[in-house]
Amino acid sequence: MDRLLFNFVLALEGVNANKLRSFLTALGIIFGVSAVIAMLAIGSGAKQSILEQMRLIGTNNIVINSVAPSSEEGQALGQASDGQESGQQSQGKRPYSPGLSLEDVSAIETVLPAVSSISPEVVIPLSVVRGNRLEQLRCVGVTNAYFGLNNLGLSAGAWFHDMHLEKGAAVCIIGKEIQARFFSQENPIGQQVKCGNNWLRVIGVLEQRNVSRESLSQLGIRNSNADIYIPVTTAMLRFKNRGLVSQDDLGRDDSDENQPPENYHQLDRVVVQVDDSRKLRASADLIARLLKRRHLDQVDFEVEVPELLLEQEQKTQDTFNLVLAVIAGISLLVGGIGIMNIMLASVLERIKEIGVRRSLGANQQDIVLQFLFEAVFISLIGGLIGIVLGIAAARTISAYAEIPTVVSAWSILLSFGVAATIGLAFGIFPARKAAKQDPIKALRSD
Repeated sequence: MDRLLFNFVLALEGVNANKLRSFLTALGIIFGVSAVIAMLAIGSGAKQSILEQMRLIGTNNIVINSVAPSSEEGQALGQASDGQESGQQSQGKRPYSPGLSLEDVSAIETVLPAVSSISPEVVIPLSVVRGNRLEQLRCVGVTNAYFGLNNLGLSAGAWFHDMHLEKGAAVCIIGKEIQARFFSQENPIGQQVKCGNNWLRVIGVLEQRNVSRESLSQLGIRNSNADIYIPVTTAMLRFKNRGLVSQDDLGRDDSDENQPPENYHQLDRVVVQVDDSRKLRASADLIARLLKRRHLDQVDFEVEVPELLLEQEQKTQDTFNLVLAVIAGISLLVGGIGIMNIMLASVLERIKEIGVRRSLGANQQDIVLQFLFEAVFISLIGGLIGIVLGIAAARTISAYAEIPTVVSAWSILLSFGVAATIGLAFGIFPARKAAKQDPIKALRSD
């Protein structure tokens, strides 16, 4: 142990005697380790972002969005299955489609055996009044399945009862922002709020969900904190059921190009959850074919699988991380070669020192340990500086490039271990060459 400690002290003295050269030697390790830290931080941040997005949209979900009619040149929404315009389209009339409806929801549940949960949604923008406060907000008609699919919990109150859903009861569940706006000084449970022309009784308050605006826009989801949720049957009975033909609809002249076409979809969105992620693609294809047939060959809907889109995003991110890893690996390789090169030059400069040590009783193992300790020490110094620069680079990237980064403890340990390994791997050859010097010839050298 004394000999080992003595060799270590000699190595430190050798590095200290050539500070500038030791620092320049460690530059390759510094840049390589900092690149590894930044790369792992970007990869971990991207993975955490993907997991957060998965938590927001739920797993194994298929999203069906209704396509609102367009008024451009009086053209129809969908086209016939052969891609040709129908006779009605050529005459400037929209082809008939019943639109996305609750009957479609029942048909999907009946036909698709893989369905574990299904949530219809209808969004109704309207004015909300309570006391002297008036705001333009959204009422969202849903079932209790909506809250389960979106991982939403209650902070107070209760979910909708079966009776609420069956009879279209005048009840609602509000988000935290709604509570802060209209019920800041009192318990909202049991209180009344006027939505449009209907008074609704608050039976529940959702838990606060902190979501960035970027996530809301990228995922196409709503801010659950700022919405009022009502039973979907309440939306149909007490507000407006777009699936029903009214007297106004019969009297409207569709040939008027200045009149925007009415949205005929009963529902705005349907979310279907399947019991196995391997069935996502097949289930989405089956749903698309089913809806196209039910909508009389009019593709006035969009079927999306968010999880598959996120998986593709993850693959792209993994490719990017691989490129960063290759760059970091090249930097570390160059740093290791630099250490070996400088240590070989150091051996040639210190041949007489090696001869003196050998003449005083040092064996080959002592010489190997001395030069190996020098290489490892230079590598570790470079690793420590690289870790500091890597953490700083990760925080800079997160602050200015708006890319999420997460610096974990294991990435720091990994980088430190890589730096030590490079010192050992590229320092052992110069150390062995120094130990094999003939002590007699070494003493005679100038």
